[in-house]
Amino acid sequence: MTTILVIDDDPEITKMLETHLAGDGYQVLVAHDGARALQLASSEDPDLVILDIVLGEEDGRELLGEIRLLSDVPVIFLTGRGLETERIAGLKLGADDYVVKPFSLGEVSARVESVLRRAGANPALHRIEAPTITFGDLQVNENTHEVRLNGRLVELTSREFALLAFLAKSPRQVFSRAQLLEHVWDSSPEWQNEATVTEHVRRLRLKLEADPDRPRWITTVRGVGYRFEPPR
Repeated sequence: MTTILVIDDDPEITKMLETHLAGDGYQVLVAHDGARALQLASSEDPDLVILDIVLGEEDGRELLGEIRLLSDVPVIFLTGRGLETERIAGLKLGADDYVVKPFSLGEVSARVESVLRRAGANPALHRIEAPTITFGDLQVNENTHEVRLNGRLVELTSREFALLAFLAKSPRQVFSRAQLLEHVWDSSPEWQNEATVTEHVRRLRLKLEADPDRPRWITTVRGVGYRFEPPR
């Protein structure tokens, strides 16, 4: 998820921006002073910073210089100073854009998207690429139909993927072979042999497990069926 760090000493403005940007699909971090801002900029590695040029007694322009020592993260200045000379000065200091108070939330969204696009960050792509199911070093992405284990892409068939995703969405819940035929194959034992499930579980274990004979992820509950085991 694309992360935006909002730095402003006005709680009403930060709350408004946090709510609005979260609604746009961003993860939002908030800092009300320079020390906290530098801490978050260093530890969280945000994709974009919205920075008020006046932070109480602190100068946002000086803070921008300190942020620039940490990274080249895109920065949008937020300020009540609307003079052209002030805007030019902010841009020369290294800001990527400038929003003047009072502002509309729609304008903020448009400028955020524009700056991220210029920086090579595509918010929609970030959301698509983010895994939808994560357990330890196993990541399942239902948007791209990809599975990664320890960062390595695991090649699965469409049915193997569907079986893994179904089990992983209900960790530790036991499903019989008949239930898996119903939910994953849209079938039943009357129409399809339950051995189909057994075979697909075997194939999944070969691709996911370090030791398929002692499975870590998909375990057998004798006399019942299978379940997905999250890391302890």
